[in-house]
Amino acid sequence: MGDISKTWHVLPLTPDRWADLEALFGPRGACGGCWCMTPRLTRAEYERNKGEGNRRALRALVDAGTVPGILGYVYDRPVAWCSLGPREDFSWLARSRLFRPVDDRPVWSIVCLFIDKYHRRQGLSARMLEAACAHAAARGATCVEAYPVEPRGDDMPAVFAHHGLASAYLRAGFTEVARPSPTRPIMRREV
Repeated sequence: MGDISKTWHVLPLTPDRWADLEALFGPRGACGGCWCMTPRLTRAEYERNKGEGNRRALRALVDAGTVPGILGYVYDRPVAWCSLGPREDFSWLARSRLFRPVDDRPVWSIVCLFIDKYHRRQGLSARMLEAACAHAAARGATCVEAYPVEPRGDDMPAVFAHHGLASAYLRAGFTEVARPSPTRPIMRREV
């Protein structure tokens, strides 16, 4: 693919970019009808809305003025997505036994990192994480937190890596602040 530096750019998801997200996610909503709503819903709500219901729910958030994440582009083609926002936006984190708050500090959370299958293993994850930190800082965040996966083997199916890999977060300047399980660190970066 070569150097993408001159063709790479990142933009927030707004109503006028909805078609770009649909193109990136495809008809299955990135992964099994998720449409990046899993972190915002209870398990029952997610299952009830799986697929089209989740797509409509995310679209409603965007249409209401919420910016649930950022899109990464090579040329004008959407190839990457990162969902983030204030921790309290994600009910999944409030219910999680693994990802309890590390302290009482307000943080922005990265809850999804999705790279188009044709653009994986090219350093785009770290680029998206850099852009996510800049996006959060521009909106008043002072700390960004994430919950990546640290695989035990050489390869991990993409479906299990939707939080991103710890190695990409390290390349983007994050440090580990807690490890609630052997393969799931909590990582932070000051912004």
